[in-house]
This record gives sequence, structure tokens and C-alpha cells, in this order.
Amino acid sequence: MEANADQVTSGKEAWQTTSIEVERIRRHIYTTSGFLDDTAADQAAGAVSSTFVQGGRIHSPRANERRPDGPPPSRATLREGDLAVVLVRRVGDSALVTAEHAGCTATRSIGIIRAEPHIVRWLHIWLQTPTAKARIDEDVTAHVEPTISLDTLRRMPFPLPPPDVINAYHQTFGLIEEMTALYQETARKAVELADALHDDWASAIPSWETRPLAKVAKPKTGEGSERSLPPLPTEPATEVTDVVAPRDLYDLPVPHVQRFRLSSTANDGEAYPPGTLMLSTRSDGAHIAVPSRRATPLRGVVAVRPNEDEDGWWLLHELRSRSSDITRLAQGQNGREISAGALKRLEVTWPDRFTRTDFHAMAEPLHAVARLLVAKIATLHTLRDALLRDISAKAGVLREPTAEPEEQGAPTPRPTAAPSPRGYDRQWMVPGEPTSTRVRTVET
Repeated sequence: MEANADQVTSGKEAWQTTSIEVERIRRHIYTTSGFLDDTAADQAAGAVSSTFVQGGRIHSPRANERRPDGPPPSRATLREGDLAVVLVRRVGDSALVTAEHAGCTATRSIGIIRAEPHIVRWLHIWLQTPTAKARIDEDVTAHVEPTISLDTLRRMPFPLPPPDVINAYHQTFGLIEEMTALYQETARKAVELADALHDDWASAIPSWETRPLAKVAKPKTGEGSERSLPPLPTEPATEVTDVVAPRDLYDLPVPHVQRFRLSSTANDGEAYPPGTLMLSTRSDGAHIAVPSRRATPLRGVVAVRPNEDEDGWWLLHELRSRSSDITRLAQGQNGREISAGALKRLEVTWPDRFTRTDFHAMAEPLHAVARLLVAKIATLHTLRDALLRDISAKAGVLREPTAEPEEQGAPTPRPTAAPSPRGYDRQWMVPGEPTSTRVRTVET
């Protein structure tokens, strides 16, 4: 790791500003996008849509269903070493194509960048930085869904360190991704083992009695929306709590959450203690999280607190096992409107107190493992984010790439700057002014 750090530092002065448009003249870079419709592709074997590009990896469940006699390769066929970039919804997310997904067909929500390995690896890292994300946010269109064009990616300026520096970063981020994936898989298996234990006990003979949820827990619907949250105070000593929005519960690998995306002051809304179940729904079922900190639910999220703390694990797995039943209680488009009133009527299997206590004793170690691994993943994310901020800082103010004689007619990329916290000065490029005066300080 120290050797990598030395390589990164040694190449700091050599970073130049460029773009895909500029590099296409200097070296071979191929860019294109898929042409399959996302809706149809989600039902097809061997198709990769934006749904499957998450966390720097491609998670397509149909990757191994490709047939040797399938359609011939096309411009949308992924090759090993390509960079798949999301153009719709989670714009800017990207993943390096491995041998597992080589030969898959990209949909129109995916952009494909094919270039020398160090260029592709660096773009995968750069697109995760605060500077790149801010630039993408400026250019996103949202007629129906957030969308960015492939032309915008081609024109977007980015710094280009020497290849040895890029390889050092690539190795570092690769190790972080591998450790994160390992921890996630182990945590998921621990929770699945507790699921299986619950299913075995719940189906015991003689069968246990069922009770309405209102008899064994206190559900309460959250209030407000993300837009209604007041700005956080500047005083660092102010106590804050996590805020849970419905979309924060979707696609969690395990129910345990170290920290949520949103936060608010402790006196804004009702905050629930750690261990409270936060539940939301959509068409694919119920989604439940167990916060590690005090948390406040927003509209569309129901906080469920068992009457007895030791019933928490049984209640969690009982609700997970009744995901489809809970979705049928929801209203609205795609089953996204669940309320405490509807949830109170849900019938749950409820063994005697001794059985629930025994289950808690057996499930607690499994959940302790999952919680520990989630905390380790949070530490890895903190390290990754620090590295990405450092890259943005080293890039500084991105100036327009120096145009080669043969590219004078090519579109000029808009310059950008690393975003700074609200209330600080930012430096932005001012088009049309001489180079010596093109940086202007703007108060925000």
C-alpha cells in the first residue's frame, strides 16, 4: 500500500486535462451505446441494462444463460475490459466488464467505452469522484427519468495521470471493491441462515397461533418528505438523527444499515431507537431495514417496534417471510403506499414466549456477525470516499484540453471545478476570456 501511495504522489505534477474527444485523436477509443429496449432486455438472457450495473460491478442474474448459437456480435456486445456506463436513472454509475459478462448485449441505457486498459480503468475511478458527479448532475436531463447522453461523456474533461499512477489507484480501489463484496456476501449468508432458522421454527407441528401485528408491535407511519427536511445547522455539536426515505430501503443486501443517506436535527420529527424495523413496499415486495442509530421515518416508511425487545429478531424474520402479504396491503401505483393502519391487520405467526426467547438467542450471533460486517463495509466506503475526494482535490480546476491542430473543429469541452462545501468560494472557468483571466471566483 505504501508503494502505491508513493506512485500516486510521484505522478501528481504530471496530471493533464483531457477528454474522450481529445483522446480519440491521440489514441484509439471506441464509444457506443446499446440498442435493446430495457423492458424487453430484463426478460432476455444475456442482456445487461442499467438495473444490473451497481457498486462498480455488473450483477446480471442471466449472464450464464447465453447460448453458443446466440446472435452474432454487434456494436452493443460487451467485451472484457470495456467500461459500461449507466446513461439512464443512476447516471454515471459504471462497471468494468469481466470475462463473466463478455458477450452480453448492452441495452440503450448503457454506454460502452472501449480503450487502452489504463484509460478505461481511470474513467471508472474518475466517474465516482465528486467533481465528475457534479459535472454529470449539471448535464442531466429529466424529461421522464434522469438521463445523460454519450456525447456529454465524450466532451466531459477529466485529468489523466501517468499509467503507473492509474494502476496504483486501480489496485487500491479493486481491493476495496473485493473486500466489500466479500463482506456483503458473508453478511447476506448470515441473515439468510437466520431466515431459514425462522422458517423451520414457524412451520413446527403443532402450528403456532397467529396474531394481528397490532397485538405484538406498535407500527407508525412516517411523515414529511425529503424536500420538507430543514437544512442542518452549522454547529458541529448539534445532535442529529438519521432520516429514512422509502428509496433508502430498496435493494439493501442485508437489513442492517450503519448510517442512512439523510439526517436531521434530533427535534425534527419523532426519532426511534436503534433496532426499530423500518419498512417500505413496492411491487417486488416489502423492504425492511434495522438502523444502527436513532432514525426518523418519512412518508411511505412505517416504523415497527415490537412490544418486547427480545421479540425483535422473530418479528423481523416473520415480516420478511410475509413480504408478498405485506405488498397486498399497500396501495398506490406499484404498491408503494403502505400505512401503519393497514399493517396492523397483518396476521403473523407468534410462538410462545419461551420459543421466541430461544430463537432470539440463536439468531442474535448471526445478526451480530452481519452488523459487524456492515460496519466494516462502512469503513471501506469511508476510505474510498476519502480517496475520491483526494483525486478531485489533486485535479483542481479542470481547464480546457489543449486542442491538437487536427481537432480544431471538434466541440470544446466545458470546463468544471471540484465542488466545494456550501458557503465557500468556488472557482469556475469563464468561457471567452484570455487564459490568464479565465478563472473567476464566484460566491455561493
